[in-house]
Amino acid sequence: MKHTVKELSELSGATIKTLHHYHKIGLLLPGEISEAGYRYYGRRELERLQRILFYKELDFPLERIRTLMDGEQDPREALGGQKRLLQERRKRLDAVIGTLTKTLESMEKGEAMQVSEMFEGLKSEAEWREALDEQRTYLKDAYGVDILETAPDAAEMNEQAREAMLFMNGMADALRDGAMHTDMRVRELIGGHLEFLNARGHAITPESFAAQTAFFLQDGFHLRMLEEQQTGLAYYLQAAAAAYAAGY
Repeated sequence: MKHTVKELSELSGATIKTLHHYHKIGLLLPGEISEAGYRYYGRRELERLQRILFYKELDFPLERIRTLMDGEQDPREALGGQKRLLQERRKRLDAVIGTLTKTLESMEKGEAMQVSEMFEGLKSEAEWREALDEQRTYLKDAYGVDILETAPDAAEMNEQAREAMLFMNGMADALRDGAMHTDMRVRELIGGHLEFLNARGHAITPESFAAQTAFFLQDGFHLRMLEEQQTGLAYYLQAAAAAYAAGY
């Protein structure tokens, strides 16, 4: 069955203007265009639009959505990944809503809220700091690698942890701002990060960094750690690292 752009708009909730824009940028092409210029969409286009709208729910920028969808090998795998990311977002939002509810209840009762409950669901940066220790334990147990084994002293490790946090926060900010993974802002972040690591004896090339970020996508621990900081961050980081290594 074929649907006009108006019918597709009514089915999906996407405006006609939005659907025209998706066509213009090559994100969603009509299955057929009549001689009179009317756009028609079939089952395949409806399924593609559904996946686009799932990514939009995850706050992915359009350029990133197109990159992801153009690289899809199996739509079922893509849908599974979207489901996992949405579940993680729901988990975090449920925690934030719970904290908000407790805050309102405390205000209504005129009681001071328990300090230990005030920031549940809002501790992303603190969780990222703690993840550095969690990551060390995980890598030692899973791969026999100690990321702190060659660290000269605590002060140096603190500096490296701080730089890693600033780098990832910068990448997360770029993703939230809708910056393309090839933007100069992103390239400068990666270049500065690699320069910092190499200056401290951690030999790493753009190619090895790209391989490292690809590993993050395959490793459940690192994927969860990055996605909990910002939805889509693991995929954005890998795309940016690959583009940097390719010289884009």
